[in-house]
Amino acid sequence: MSSAPGSDAVERVIADLEAEHSGLAGLVADIDERAWRTPTPAEGWDVADSVSHLHFFDIRAALAVRDHDGFARDTQEMMANFAKGGDPSVAHGRAVTGQQLFMDWRAESAALIAAGRAADKSVRVPWYGPSMSLASFLTARLMETWAHGVDISDALGKPIVTSARLKHVCHIGVLARPNSYRARGLAVPDADIAVRLVAPDGSTWSWGNEAAPESITGTALDFALLVTQRRHVDDTALVADGALAREWTTFAQAFAGPAGPGRQPR
Repeated sequence: MSSAPGSDAVERVIADLEAEHSGLAGLVADIDERAWRTPTPAEGWDVADSVSHLHFFDIRAALAVRDHDGFARDTQEMMANFAKGGDPSVAHGRAVTGQQLFMDWRAESAALIAAGRAADKSVRVPWYGPSMSLASFLTARLMETWAHGVDISDALGKPIVTSARLKHVCHIGVLARPNSYRARGLAVPDADIAVRLVAPDGSTWSWGNEAAPESITGTALDFALLVTQRRHVDDTALVADGALAREWTTFAQAFAGPAGPGRQPR
């Protein structure tokens, strides 16, 4: 039987997501309980809250891949819980020790990887907005894992996990440019913006028309930090050439949904 279209691409994303999980695990595997309760730059959240949030949504991501009807039922229940106030995604991490949370998250992140490997590679996966291809869905989970890992790195004073996997984060950031405008009730400009970034290995990653009059250049790390709203543009070395490019850097976001609050300059 032949492979589904894009099967190789999906397998690469799965392998990269698994590696991103391992990168995050390396940040927190050996920390003590006090460190688990260290505040992060995300207002009101500590390290445990960040991992608990990933744990909560990795469970639901695996369910979305395996059981579309079950995911729909879970979504209704989850929305009802959110409506009651509070954030159920951090509840588990506040009820158990950091080490227990770590083991629980590792189990559920592994379950997500297993679900991705077992899935029909051509499946459309439901989520809290439009459905996505399996590759796009798992790439979004990678971006989310990396972004919360940045908060944890900042809280613990550890280096940010940086690898070729940043290309996934940057790619989502570029593709999500229209949503950055729509989330703020703004018209999406027709003009293209060329994005040219220096990868961790020194090579160049490019998106858009190289001849476009407006551009953003810099490192992939700075761009990934910008589009995940982990750094204010003023705290990066990105160069935005053109009015539209400069405007985009003030509210770019790689994630779907409403406008993110961003971060204040350090």
